Amino acid sequence: MSEQVVFWLIVLAIAAIVELLTMGLTSIWFAGGAVVACIVAIFVPYFWVQVIIFAAVTLVLLIFTRPVAVRYFNKNRLKTNAEGLVGERAIVISEIDNLKGIGEVTIRGIDWSARTEADGTVIPRNAAVIIKRIEGNKLIVDLDESLKGVIKLEESDAMLDPNVIDEQDE
Repeated sequence: MSEQVVFWLIVLAIAAIVELLTMGLTSIWFAGGAVVACIVAIFVPYFWVQVIIFAAVTLVLLIFTRPVAVRYFNKNRLKTNAEGLVGERAIVISEIDNLKGIGEVTIRGIDWSARTEADGTVIPRNAAVIIKRIEGNKLIVDLDESLKGVIKLEESDAMLDPNVIDEQDE
Protein backbone atom coordinates (compact mmCIF):
# COMPACT_ATOMS: atom_id res chain seq x y z
CA MET A 1 0.00 0.00 0.00
CA SER A 2 1.44 3.37 -1.00
CA GLU A 3 2.14 6.16 1.47
CA GLN A 4 -0.50 8.33 -0.20
CA VAL A 5 -3.22 5.70 0.30
CA VAL A 6 -2.22 5.44 3.97
CA PHE A 7 -2.33 9.23 4.25
CA TRP A 8 -5.91 9.36 2.93
CA LEU A 9 -6.95 6.52 5.23
CA ILE A 10 -5.59 8.50 8.17
CA VAL A 11 -7.52 11.61 7.01
CA LEU A 12 -10.62 9.42 6.74
CA ALA A 13 -10.15 8.05 10.27
CA ILE A 14 -9.57 11.50 11.77
CA ALA A 15 -12.63 12.99 10.03
CA ALA A 16 -14.79 10.05 11.15
CA ILE A 17 -13.60 10.32 14.77
CA VAL A 18 -14.19 14.10 14.82
CA GLU A 19 -17.69 13.56 13.42
CA LEU A 20 -18.46 10.91 16.05
CA LEU A 21 -17.29 13.24 18.81
CA THR A 22 -19.11 16.38 17.59
CA MET A 23 -22.10 15.06 15.60
CA GLY A 24 -22.07 18.37 13.73
CA LEU A 25 -22.59 16.93 10.25
CA THR A 26 -19.51 18.73 8.96
CA SER A 27 -16.45 16.53 9.16
CA ILE A 28 -18.31 13.55 7.72
CA TRP A 29 -18.12 15.23 4.31
CA PHE A 30 -14.33 15.44 4.66
CA ALA A 31 -14.40 11.71 5.29
CA GLY A 32 -16.29 11.27 2.01
CA GLY A 33 -13.67 13.34 0.21
CA ALA A 34 -10.92 11.26 1.82
CA VAL A 35 -12.53 8.01 0.60
CA VAL A 36 -12.61 9.24 -2.98
CA ALA A 37 -9.05 10.63 -2.71
CA CYS A 38 -7.88 7.27 -1.32
CA ILE A 39 -9.37 5.46 -4.33
CA VAL A 40 -7.80 8.00 -6.69
CA ALA A 41 -4.43 7.50 -4.91
CA ILE A 42 -4.46 3.84 -5.94
CA PHE A 43 -4.58 4.79 -9.64
CA VAL A 44 -3.06 8.30 -9.82
CA PRO A 45 0.37 8.82 -8.22
CA TYR A 46 0.21 12.65 -8.25
CA PHE A 47 -0.60 13.98 -4.80
CA TRP A 48 -1.79 17.37 -6.12
CA VAL A 49 -4.47 15.61 -8.20
CA GLN A 50 -5.61 13.72 -5.09
CA VAL A 51 -5.82 16.96 -3.09
CA ILE A 52 -7.90 18.63 -5.81
CA ILE A 53 -10.23 15.61 -5.97
CA PHE A 54 -10.48 15.59 -2.15
CA ALA A 55 -11.34 19.30 -2.04
CA ALA A 56 -13.84 19.08 -4.91
CA VAL A 57 -15.69 16.05 -3.52
CA THR A 58 -15.78 17.54 -0.02
CA LEU A 59 -17.12 20.85 -1.35
CA VAL A 60 -19.79 19.14 -3.47
CA LEU A 61 -20.89 17.01 -0.51
CA LEU A 62 -21.03 20.04 1.79
CA ILE A 63 -23.03 22.15 -0.64
CA PHE A 64 -25.50 19.58 -1.94
CA THR A 65 -26.00 16.95 0.75
CA ARG A 66 -25.42 18.73 4.08
CA PRO A 67 -28.65 20.81 3.98
CA VAL A 68 -30.69 17.70 3.23
CA ALA A 69 -28.94 15.71 5.96
CA VAL A 70 -29.34 18.48 8.55
CA ARG A 71 -33.04 18.78 7.75
CA TYR A 72 -33.50 14.99 7.91
CA PHE A 73 -31.56 14.45 11.16
CA ASN A 74 -32.94 17.52 12.97
CA LYS A 75 -36.60 17.23 11.99
CA ASN A 76 -37.67 15.60 15.27
CA ARG A 77 -35.26 17.55 17.44
CA LEU A 78 -36.98 19.18 20.39
CA LYS A 79 -35.96 22.68 21.29
CA THR A 80 -34.78 22.85 24.86
CA ASN A 81 -34.35 25.53 27.46
CA ALA A 82 -34.44 29.10 26.24
CA GLU A 83 -34.54 28.37 22.49
CA GLY A 84 -37.94 26.77 23.06
CA LEU A 85 -39.33 30.18 24.05
CA VAL A 86 -39.01 31.69 20.55
CA GLY A 87 -42.47 32.11 19.06
CA GLU A 88 -44.23 31.80 22.44
CA ARG A 89 -46.44 34.43 24.05
CA ALA A 90 -45.36 36.26 27.20
CA ILE A 91 -47.00 38.89 29.43
CA VAL A 92 -45.34 42.24 30.06
CA ILE A 93 -44.90 42.74 33.80
CA SER A 94 -42.87 45.94 33.59
CA GLU A 95 -43.24 48.49 30.77
CA ILE A 96 -40.79 47.83 27.93
CA ASP A 97 -38.83 50.88 26.73
CA ASN A 98 -35.51 50.25 24.97
CA LEU A 99 -34.33 53.84 25.28
CA LYS A 100 -34.75 53.77 29.04
CA GLY A 101 -33.34 50.26 29.22
CA ILE A 102 -36.35 48.89 31.10
CA GLY A 103 -38.78 46.07 30.56
CA GLU A 104 -39.67 42.64 31.85
CA VAL A 105 -41.93 39.84 30.73
CA THR A 106 -43.01 36.62 32.36
CA ILE A 107 -43.32 33.29 30.62
CA ARG A 108 -43.75 29.85 32.16
CA GLY A 109 -43.47 31.43 35.61
CA ILE A 110 -40.05 32.95 34.93
CA ASP A 111 -39.33 36.67 34.66
CA TRP A 112 -37.05 37.81 31.83
CA SER A 113 -35.59 41.15 30.81
CA ALA A 114 -37.16 42.16 27.53
CA ARG A 115 -36.58 44.65 24.74
CA THR A 116 -38.48 45.45 21.57
CA GLU A 117 -37.04 45.09 18.09
CA ALA A 118 -37.49 48.81 17.38
CA ASP A 119 -36.20 51.57 19.64
CA GLY A 120 -38.68 54.24 20.62
CA THR A 121 -41.70 51.96 21.01
CA VAL A 122 -43.11 51.49 24.50
CA ILE A 123 -45.12 48.36 25.27
CA PRO A 124 -47.33 48.82 28.34
CA ARG A 125 -47.66 46.54 31.35
CA ASN A 126 -50.04 43.54 31.00
CA ALA A 127 -49.75 43.45 27.18
CA ALA A 128 -49.17 40.14 25.45
CA VAL A 129 -46.03 39.88 23.34
CA ILE A 130 -44.48 37.30 21.04
CA ILE A 131 -40.85 36.33 21.62
CA LYS A 132 -38.91 36.88 18.39
CA ARG A 133 -35.41 35.87 19.49
CA ILE A 134 -33.02 35.80 22.42
CA GLU A 135 -29.95 38.02 22.69
CA GLY A 136 -27.84 37.14 25.66
CA ASN A 137 -30.20 37.07 28.64
CA LYS A 138 -32.82 39.36 27.08
CA LEU A 139 -35.88 38.38 25.12
CA ILE A 140 -36.51 40.43 21.99
CA VAL A 141 -40.28 40.77 21.70
CA ASP A 142 -42.99 42.32 19.56
CA LEU A 143 -46.58 43.12 20.46
CA ASP A 144 -48.92 40.21 19.72
CA GLU A 145 -50.55 40.81 16.31
CA SER A 146 -54.04 40.31 17.75
CA LEU A 147 -53.50 43.30 20.07
CA LYS A 148 -51.98 45.76 17.60
CA GLY A 149 -55.32 47.48 16.93
CA VAL A 150 -56.45 47.32 20.56
CA ILE A 151 -53.39 48.63 22.41
CA LYS A 152 -52.13 52.06 21.43
CA LEU A 153 -48.35 52.00 21.49
CA GLU A 154 -46.68 55.13 22.75
CA GLU A 155 -43.36 56.65 21.84
CA SER A 156 -40.72 56.63 24.51
CA ASP A 157 -40.53 59.89 26.44
CA ALA A 158 -36.76 59.44 26.25
CA MET A 159 -37.12 60.19 22.51
CA LEU A 160 -39.00 63.36 23.30
CA ASP A 161 -36.66 64.55 26.05
CA PRO A 162 -32.99 63.47 25.86
CA ASN A 163 -32.50 64.67 29.47
CA VAL A 164 -34.49 61.64 30.66
CA ILE A 165 -31.62 59.40 29.60
CA ASP A 166 -29.08 61.66 31.30
CA GLU A 167 -31.09 61.60 34.54
CA GLN A 168 -31.14 57.81 34.54
CA ASP A 169 -27.38 57.62 34.11
CA GLU A 170 -26.79 59.64 37.27
